[in-house]
Amino acid sequence: MGDAVERDADAEARERAARRDEAVRAAVEQGLLGPDAAVVGLLDVTGIRRSAAALRAAFDTAVPPGTPVLHAFAVKATPLVPVLRLLHEAGLGAEVASPGELALARAAGVPAGRTVLDAPAKTPAELREALALGIAVNADNPQELDRLDALVHTGSTRSPLGLRVNPQLGGGSIRATSTATATSKFGVPLRDEGARDWVVRAFLARPWLTRLHAHTGSQGIPLPLLARGVAETYALAEEINARAGRRQVDTLDIGGGLSVDFASEAAEPTYAQYARALADRVPGLFDGRYGLVTEFGRSLMARHGTVVARVEYAKSAGGRRIAVTHAGVQVATRTVYAPEAWPLRIAAYDAEGHPKRGPEVVQDVAGPACFAGDLLAEGRALPALEQGDHVAALDTGAYYFAHHYAYNSLARPGIYGFAPDGAGGVALTVVREPQTVAEVVAESGGAHTAALTALGAPGSR
Repeated sequence: MGDAVERDADAEARERAARRDEAVRAAVEQGLLGPDAAVVGLLDVTGIRRSAAALRAAFDTAVPPGTPVLHAFAVKATPLVPVLRLLHEAGLGAEVASPGELALARAAGVPAGRTVLDAPAKTPAELREALALGIAVNADNPQELDRLDALVHTGSTRSPLGLRVNPQLGGGSIRATSTATATSKFGVPLRDEGARDWVVRAFLARPWLTRLHAHTGSQGIPLPLLARGVAETYALAEEINARAGRRQVDTLDIGGGLSVDFASEAAEPTYAQYARALADRVPGLFDGRYGLVTEFGRSLMARHGTVVARVEYAKSAGGRRIAVTHAGVQVATRTVYAPEAWPLRIAAYDAEGHPKRGPEVVQDVAGPACFAGDLLAEGRALPALEQGDHVAALDTGAYYFAHHYAYNSLARPGIYGFAPDGAGGVALTVVREPQTVAEVVAESGGAHTAALTALGAPGSR
């Protein structure tokens, strides 16, 4: 299933690495990376398009022709309007979890009919907006379903409406990204006393409730556990439809959750492997009776982003070499604070942006923030990094450089997309402008300098 459209994994990895090397060199040559721009994010447009095509092909091969399938990209993974537009043109929709993410999807031109709203804390205003636009909504809990009752009864809507459930199957290797644990904050917990029966009755009382949604987790969740979560959701849909005596649940939103192997260049597990695992565990999922929605994020984007930073200083302490760079906690927050769960591969480049050669030396790759733990990598064997060289944090296209953490008021880096220019070189284009110091001041209350000193000052009323 999907084998005919899968590219050779080793060849794809080599091509991806070669494209990345060319882009780093081009960024240096074109002045996007240098003394005045010491850290940048790079996005591989070719790789993103191929990931989107692989996802669509894996499921298109699995389902009968004509089966409705929406691949809604999880905007939280890479909340950048040009990325959402690229994925939209590659046939994907958008899964949003906040008013900001919805605004980004709309700015990118993603149609309401290809947008899904999921969030555990939707306000009445957010629900009203979604229903007015015709966006699909998955309610998270009974109280939210009560809000939808009132909204549906007071006006018509084109929105497909569903309910998120938690199969409570346990977690993976990273607790923070395991969403099907016994006490997860997401969805209706199916194994709690009376909960499953409540879900069935909730559907029977609401003919307009036509979708079931479950998301077992993301990074660190093995394929068998993902497939088991989908199987639990499918079984519940079958139960609801049997009790209703009709096909009330017509769509299953199976979430995303495919992990990325951050220790290797190989892009596995693949979407085709996941589709095969689903077909083996839940054969009825692909018989055409249910429309499908997926919500992948990290697996689509991680491989295709790179943070590149200049080495400002090379020093040593206690016999350990340290490369002090401009990429740290502000672009790799999870890695810095939880390095065991979120390690990153590091590549070394010289001052001209060429891959650096030479004997490997154990060294730390440090960031610019003023605390000791601001390390991209600790005790890593790399060619000896010198002042003016560059380091690249690989696989950072999701949940990294687009999720800025303003420690020390460090500015957001510029982000650039790259692709072949048709003449043997590399074309780079702005995805997000680098933040200026003036913008940092403005965001930090610069227009309200005297706000606190004037408040309650001696003699004031």
